[in-house]
Amino acid sequence: MKIYTVAQLTLGLVAGIAVAISQAGAGSIEGRVTFEGRVPAMRPIDMGGDPSCAAHDGTQKLFAMLVVGPDKGIANVLVQVTKSLPEKEYPIPEEPVELTQSGCIYTPHILTVRAGQSIIIRNPDGLSHNVHVLSEINRERNWSMAATKDTLRKTFHKAEGLFTIKCDVHKWMRAYCAVFDHPFYAVTDANGSFEITGLPPGNYTVQAWQEDERLGVREQEITVPETGAAKADFVYKR
Repeated sequence: MKIYTVAQLTLGLVAGIAVAISQAGAGSIEGRVTFEGRVPAMRPIDMGGDPSCAAHDGTQKLFAMLVVGPDKGIANVLVQVTKSLPEKEYPIPEEPVELTQSGCIYTPHILTVRAGQSIIIRNPDGLSHNVHVLSEINRERNWSMAATKDTLRKTFHKAEGLFTIKCDVHKWMRAYCAVFDHPFYAVTDANGSFEITGLPPGNYTVQAWQEDERLGVREQEITVPETGAAKADFVYKR
């Protein structure tokens, strides 16, 4: 049987109390982003300029400007806390995020990353792509990926609002990226749902961004409790 000293037991107890206090003082924001009214049809992507793209999996790809599920949930909406965040430094995740060019489509469509966090860019297509980053605060870059180049590892070092990533080889390939200096953001899933966790209790402004300019940005004020979740639902309509 392992014997612990009084000092070790005391340290363990203090650490356990600190974790419990931290967890008790952290709330979250949950919600859904939905579309009201008739959903406009998305245009098909013409990949005829590169037969290898068109033949990738035999399915017709659509432009992802407005992706609405059967129950009207909107995918690919960036939700973030924009005001009243505590002024502190947040640990940078060690796990990288990924941007994949599969079937001549960028996935995810909305890439979110922390400043200083690694990004793994993958090219499983075996085709030539390039990753043209149209950032402004971070220097604009254009990374070439030859057919034989399947992985790049890159980092953005400064926080920056949404900017475009595109492929100059395949004109329809487009994604968006946002770089954060805090962890309080999320992108809605296929059901339009999102969750932002670990927030201290308080009053915050929450913003939702959808790329169709006719829908645009929505904001609301919410109060996060000491424990549990605040609700923040957004409804878009034309």
